[in-house]
Amino acid sequence: MKLFSYALAATLSFSGMALTGSASAAEITGAGATFPYPVYSKWAEAYRKETGTNINYQSIGSGGGIRQITAKTVDFGATDAPLKAEDLEKNGLSQFPTVMGGVVTIVNIEGLKSGELKLTGEIVADIYAGKITRWNDQKITALNSDVKLPDARITPLYRSDGSGTTNVFTTYLSQVSENWKNGPGVGTSVEWPVGQGGKGNEGVAALVKQVPNSIGYVEYAYAKQNGVPYASLQNKAGKFVKPEVKTFQAAAANADWSSTPGFGISLTNQAGDDAWPITAPTFILVHKKSDKPEQVAETVKFFTWAFDQGDKMADELDYVPLPAKVKEMVKAEWKTLNTAGTK
Repeated sequence: MKLFSYALAATLSFSGMALTGSASAAEITGAGATFPYPVYSKWAEAYRKETGTNINYQSIGSGGGIRQITAKTVDFGATDAPLKAEDLEKNGLSQFPTVMGGVVTIVNIEGLKSGELKLTGEIVADIYAGKITRWNDQKITALNSDVKLPDARITPLYRSDGSGTTNVFTTYLSQVSENWKNGPGVGTSVEWPVGQGGKGNEGVAALVKQVPNSIGYVEYAYAKQNGVPYASLQNKAGKFVKPEVKTFQAAAANADWSSTPGFGISLTNQAGDDAWPITAPTFILVHKKSDKPEQVAETVKFFTWAFDQGDKMADELDYVPLPAKVKEMVKAEWKTLNTAGTK
């Protein structure tokens, strides 16, 4: 299946129709994270062909998804930044993961291929803090003696919208850099010291392609689908690794999904020689006691189908399916939702 153009992700819906205010039993509305948009898109088209149910999803960023599900204007919200237990309780929400993926640093340096450039987390933090400003800075060239780097100013690019991808990225930067932790810090949006913003993963990927000598951060599928080179990163074990399914899986290998309400764990900067340091799950939010139980039931049916039949499609887009035991934990959580009067 050919994916929808990411540049249109914010305005297109999976059924080819615009989002409307109300939904029928054969239509589910959702909004939020751009991180999982490629895999949700692929699942939704296959599900529509099999069941006739349309999944209308607006790729507007995690912040928008949280706002819309809290306001009850959609059937489900999507976020890469998991809500804390108190926020879930306050808003009557249930949260569950769907897949895992990796955030990657992408670059536009003439002649550079994916994986050739080596960076550490501290260097990335210093670039985004405006402390390292040129590609031939000694800290970068010391790691890359076999790579020709230009004497050119670096343009850092970031998400201009409220973003779970930004939350994951800044969580990682705060773990590897005390200066970042004590400066811009962690959030779905932060005060960026330097650079310029783009909307959505698709916007940042497009900007990096357009701006010479730039660096940005996106979900791996967007880098791959857009053909934008990514950097190798040094992980917690001191190894330089590339983003791929096995390194995402390595980061999740020892995760304790039951340790946090709503499965809201972090997979950034995990131990292990093969672990990709900016790995993350992505999450769905639904109301526990919705006044539209039939829509909650339809949402659960869709994600049940995705858990049971969507792993191969996720693999093809370089997302990592949830472990079987985690899927069973999520399915148990779904039994606590209000789906009264539905089958």
